[in-house]
Parts: sequence; structure tokens; C-alpha cells
Amino acid sequence: MAELADSIESMEQLAVVWRAMVLDRDPGADVRDLPGIAVRWADCRFLFWNCITLTDVGADAGLVGRRLGQAADIMRSKKHPGFLWIFGDLLTDDARAALSEAADRAGLEHAFPGTGMAGDMLPIPEPGHPDLTFVRVTTDEQLRTYADLNSRAYGFPLEDGRDGLVGSTLWKNRVHAYLGLRDGVPVTCAATVEAAGRLFVVLVATAPEWERRGYGEAVTRKALYEGGRATGLTRATLHATVAGAPVYPRIGFNPNSPMHFYSLRN
Repeated sequence: MAELADSIESMEQLAVVWRAMVLDRDPGADVRDLPGIAVRWADCRFLFWNCITLTDVGADAGLVGRRLGQAADIMRSKKHPGFLWIFGDLLTDDARAALSEAADRAGLEHAFPGTGMAGDMLPIPEPGHPDLTFVRVTTDEQLRTYADLNSRAYGFPLEDGRDGLVGSTLWKNRVHAYLGLRDGVPVTCAATVEAAGRLFVVLVATAPEWERRGYGEAVTRKALYEGGRATGLTRATLHATVAGAPVYPRIGFNPNSPMHFYSLRN
């Protein structure tokens, strides 16, 4: 039951954080909690702000098939593409076994995997890295740099990332977003934001030419340290990509639910 509770927490954290992010991007965005489906869709060029997730707990194959069809229909109604997020441990065994086939029937294709993680590790010691200095994001210029690092890391056009972040008051005031600079040049970034009694880690990225030097871990620790110091929270959560999954346990995160990201099939 503890493992299921962690998976539910991971799904609920997505719904809470993405509500704030999407409404910050567009106060008129499509933010709805339907039976078994949470819609968090800014309909902007930044794909991560166009999100749907399944919220049923213990959904069997039949129910998941229907939810996938409903989610795909919502996605087809939008101007810009995005992702359907599925937390594997919330599905029954038969639903997990049938997921790929059901997604195909709905017109969805698997985009990439991920992992939900959480940990009671805060506060952490003040971090540092011999190559880096850290700067908090407080201006549009810094926020543009933050967006560009994410676009480069995830393979998005630069304008797509900027469309999601530049101009945000939330990111410049309430999000604990940090750039890691090497010789004055931004090379990595990470952020944390308070979410329903947790500190959520969001949009960690490192410039591709500076990967595998510990920069992503260092700036994530900085965002956690400053976010924890400001809020007094002790538990943190995140959703890790394959590249980030080996890093976060070193900080104190424990994997909970495997995740699957789906997009509409062209």
C-alpha cells in the first residue's frame, strides 16, 4: 500500500504543479479534472505545458482503453501537440499488459519513458561545484536562458521553450529557479516549486556539450537547498527522464512509479 500511495502522490503532484504552470502561461488555459483524466493544456508551443494524465487508481484494461480514447480525442482538438502521461503503477496488471495495444488503437504512440521519484531528504547541506557559480532566475533575460537550456537538452526549437517560460511572473517570483554558470556562461539549470506540502523539482537541464560533469546534480541540489530553506518543507518529488534517473537517488530520491509519455500518432 505504501508503494501505491507513493505512485498516487506522484500523479497528484503532476496535477497540482501543472495547474499552476499552465495557468501562469495562460489564465484561460484548458485546466479540467474530468472522471479519470486531468487536463492541463496551455496549447502553447512548449510541449511540456500541454499535458493530460490518467488519474484512476486500479484501472483495468477496459477502463484504460476508454480513457486513452477520451484523452486522444482531447489532444486532437488542440492546436498544439503535447503529451499524455501515464503512471504505470496506478494500472492493474492486465491494463499494463494491454497498454501498448490500447494506445495504438487510440491513435497514440509511445514517446519516451520516465520515473516518478520522491524523498524525505530536506534540508540538505549547502551545495557547491568547483566549476560553477549559481544565480537565481529573476529577469526575463535569465528566464530566456533557462528556457533555451531546456530546449537544447530536450531537442525543442528555442522559440518553443521561450513560448512556455519567457514573461512568467510565477517563475521569476515563486519558483526557486537557478542557473549554473561556468566561467560566466550558463551551462545547466534546475528549479523547485512548492506544491501541496512538497517541493517539486521541475525542468532540470544541462547543455549537451557539458553533460556528465555533475552539473545537473549540483544545480538541482542548489534549487532544493534554496527551496527548502525558503519553505521549510522536508519532502521533495520529481518526474525523471531516463538521463536523470541515475542522478536523483544520489540526492535522496527513491523511485516509485514508472511513467510512460504518449503523443498522437502522425
